[in-house]
Amino acid sequence: MKAAFFDGLGQMQVMDHPDPIPQSGEAIVQVKATGICGSDLLLNNDKTAPDDIPAGHEVAGEIVDIGSNVDFAYIGKRVAVETIGHGRACEQCWYCRFGQYRQCMNLRPSEGGGFAQYIKRKASGCYEVADKTTWGEAALVEPLAVSIHAMRRGELRGGESVVILGAGNIGLTAVAAARKLGAGQIFVTARHKQQSDMALALGADVVVEPHGSRLRGFVENATEGRGADITIETVGGIRNDTLVQAVDVTRMQGRIVILGGFRKPLEFDWLTPLLKEQAFLFSSCYGILNGKHDYEIAIEMLSSQNNNLSSMITHIYSLSEIQKGFESAYDKSSGSIKVQIHQ
Repeated sequence: MKAAFFDGLGQMQVMDHPDPIPQSGEAIVQVKATGICGSDLLLNNDKTAPDDIPAGHEVAGEIVDIGSNVDFAYIGKRVAVETIGHGRACEQCWYCRFGQYRQCMNLRPSEGGGFAQYIKRKASGCYEVADKTTWGEAALVEPLAVSIHAMRRGELRGGESVVILGAGNIGLTAVAAARKLGAGQIFVTARHKQQSDMALALGADVVVEPHGSRLRGFVENATEGRGADITIETVGGIRNDTLVQAVDVTRMQGRIVILGGFRKPLEFDWLTPLLKEQAFLFSSCYGILNGKHDYEIAIEMLSSQNNNLSSMITHIYSLSEIQKGFESAYDKSSGSIKVQIHQ
């Protein structure tokens, strides 16, 4: 099969790669769409050596082959693939028994992601999507599930005020998740016009630039001076600016959920959140909470009549054009929000 690899020198190269072979309990998915995630961009920036397996974890496609102990009815299913957790989990350890597949103690090594013609994962980690769901929408299940998980980890309650720091792909899906799960007013920071416009289209009430005091002013005016009930940090990076901002705009005894990936040790003053009795929660990927997997909620959202998440998809490229796709994803002056690879 054809698959794309980072070459260690700044380019994505399409090369031949062995076809995956299904083992017991596994399915082969013919990839139809894979999103380029912000983490793909950051990881490529940090890499100094070429990939040995294809990346790509926002994957949707059709099951075309199965291993033993898999019901033949799986063949032909249109699925969103849970590539990181359930698709590789043992389903027997303590964490798996509670549906926390990402934390599996016996997680299988990845044999490759969705920047390829085919991907192999456990059949039980392939979640069926509705026939009316487009492949582009199906590839949005993964990032939407990430944001749904953060809202559920933060125990968002109906009517609560929410601040979302950052309007990249996860920040924007967090807006949609917060609105769907009953948030009151939603405040968002965004660096680029297309992100600001999209945040408003997905349900944000106020969108402001990331820096300065305007965010705090809007939040305090809307909450009688208290601050937000819950803040979702989606930026991460190598600075502590958004951590400080999260503490600043969140009320006393409010919750702060960290979704952004911080890639180096940071200095941080813990005294202020201690005195404000704020709760810090960390959220990574997805799993089962209250009997339902975050993927299942995401699939329901994407199949609803009033879903407009597909408008996030601004650029589509073929696998052979994946380098152009990465260039568009990096270059926000291109108007890019979500860039996908379709096959």
